[in-house]
Amino acid sequence: MGTIYSDQEIDALIKEQKPLPQNFISGIHFRRKLGHKEYDLDIKGENGNIFRIILRQNASTPLDFSVILGYLPVNTSIIFRLRRYNGKSHEHTNKIEKSKFYNFHVHKATERYQSIGEDEDKYAEPTDRFYDFYSALQCMLNDCGFITPEGSQLQLLQEKHSWLLRILNMIFIIKYALN
Repeated sequence: MGTIYSDQEIDALIKEQKPLPQNFISGIHFRRKLGHKEYDLDIKGENGNIFRIILRQNASTPLDFSVILGYLPVNTSIIFRLRRYNGKSHEHTNKIEKSKFYNFHVHKATERYQSIGEDEDKYAEPTDRFYDFYSALQCMLNDCGFITPEGSQLQLLQEKHSWLLRILNMIFIIKYALN
């Protein structure tokens, strides 16, 4: 087993300010993988830590997606998943709490799951804060210390109503279906 991060260390990494590039939204170019599309972007936080945004969308099921914030520890090749925002595509079970649910959910890295040898982000909580890929992305950006550049596409997007996110999601689904 590698390094176990405490809940306090995890919280500090999540809260660390992470500036997004000006062209974050237009710069998203998915690459095809087996059964899904994926996009990765590395970002340097204000304390010098390197984080990775990982976006995954299933090829045929719009509610099967993951929006992930990973941390890249120095001198390693691992990605420590701090948060994972998942679609409503499968049942999730929290082993320690002995709870199950089928809903949109947010995985959270915890010290207790690492301590028993489970994946760092095995614990998850159901949520009604997002309903599709783009609203999950917005939640992650809001929750995890991301800074939106003034006048950027993302800042303008954040100022619009949720109906715009729904339209963008439909465009994404149509564009994906045509590719």
